[in-house]
Amino acid sequence: MKNIITQSLEKSYTYQQYRTFVTTALETDPSILELQEDYLPYAELNEVRMNRLDKTVTIDTEIQAKLQQLKGAYIWLVLSESWCGDAAQVLPVVNKMAEATKQVDLVVVFRDQNNDLMEEFLTNGGKAIPKLIVLDKNTLEVLGDWGPRPFGAQKTVDDYKAEHGQFDDQGIVVLQKWYAKDKGQSVQREVLELMNGLK
Repeated sequence: MKNIITQSLEKSYTYQQYRTFVTTALETDPSILELQEDYLPYAELNEVRMNRLDKTVTIDTEIQAKLQQLKGAYIWLVLSESWCGDAAQVLPVVNKMAEATKQVDLVVVFRDQNNDLMEEFLTNGGKAIPKLIVLDKNTLEVLGDWGPRPFGAQKTVDDYKAEHGQFDDQGIVVLQKWYAKDKGQSVQREVLELMNGLK
């Protein structure tokens, strides 16, 4: 596992590098992103979402204080892709949380370029993203993980599937409305809870 982690970290981007890479690719040569043919519109929509969230997301004052009190030194390694709607909603929040404390370094890797890592962190057997992996900065030991979406967002997806038999484009709209209403509060609470529960 440590070898997989090390190899993934070597291919990682800071949040700003990730954002710049995706933005530049979408503007100049989307093929660099290795998107499936029908995924480009999702990546373009997520670019708009992330630009907005980068400007508007605020971290709760109490959560900010607790992040600053973290005792260890951590790396938050996040598996993501430009087309993923959940990642577009979650990553800007996670970034603001990491910016709020000196105890956390955030890095991002592309899921499809890091399959060995993704295989270690499947959700119900699937390669669901985003997936946040908490590492001890000094030993690279995996301390915990979170994702791909907050509990309330997952319940929204599950309820929609139960009612409609599948999760379709209208389901995506319903999910995005949930995220808009939540304003990143659930991600903040759940990730902080993860950090507080580390050994």
